[in-house]
Amino acid sequence: MNGATVLLLIIVGAALFYATRLMQRRRRRAALMQTPLDERHRAIITRRIPLYQKVPLYLRGRLDGLINRFLDEIQFVGRDGFEVSEDARVVIAAQACLLIMGQSHRWFPTLKSVILYPAAFKSKAKKFDGYIQHDGTPVHTGESWMRGPVVLAWDHAAFGALVDDDGRNLVLHEFAHQLDEATGVADGAPLLGEDQNAAGWGRVFQESYDRLRRDVETGRPTVFDAYGASAPAEFFAVAVETFFEKPRDMHAEEPQVYKEMTHYFGFDPAKW
Repeated sequence: MNGATVLLLIIVGAALFYATRLMQRRRRRAALMQTPLDERHRAIITRRIPLYQKVPLYLRGRLDGLINRFLDEIQFVGRDGFEVSEDARVVIAAQACLLIMGQSHRWFPTLKSVILYPAAFKSKAKKFDGYIQHDGTPVHTGESWMRGPVVLAWDHAAFGALVDDDGRNLVLHEFAHQLDEATGVADGAPLLGEDQNAAGWGRVFQESYDRLRRDVETGRPTVFDAYGASAPAEFFAVAVETFFEKPRDMHAEEPQVYKEMTHYFGFDPAKW
């Protein structure tokens, strides 16, 4: 057997190995998506995430499957002495999956891990147009890094899950950044579906963002948290929090933004 034949056999063997692994992974994912939520996990969600109870039944099955997949594929890492509990894993997974339950193709493709601190943490990094620069040590409650990971303060994540009507939710906020960053840049324009117009999205969000900045400057109350005026990426993340937690107020005050988001997410929480 000559060298070329040996090389060919190695290449074919490697290709078969990876093809088999890919098939096994797809089968496992399909099985997880069809598996009912573990009763222990359901009890945690029921106790800690009131928003879950509002999700209509036609979405609940897919949401449960996504939670199963998230818990299976995403690694959780504790920092500063934080021991990651099953409660923490489930609470994070369930909230993150709310963002992707309405579209069959949506996932967090570059995310491999979630890092949990017990409380607000000091970071040596800051984001600039979606990328990380090392500069100073600001105190953060959450970070979303391009291509992962997501970093969260558990006390803020848990509180945000429990209070579901104030328009502030750390997990929804940081995972909204993950959706935004899927395009390769954090600019408030996530990867839209083929049936959604990017120019229309851009116009509606830019007008609303500019309006929020004027409102913040003049002290006018608004449905959006003032933090959304700091950058287009933050405006999108704040809008996502508001969409889930104050949908009727958002629909009344910013109907065009709300319409774009119902199209993007694939559901209308104002009707829940």
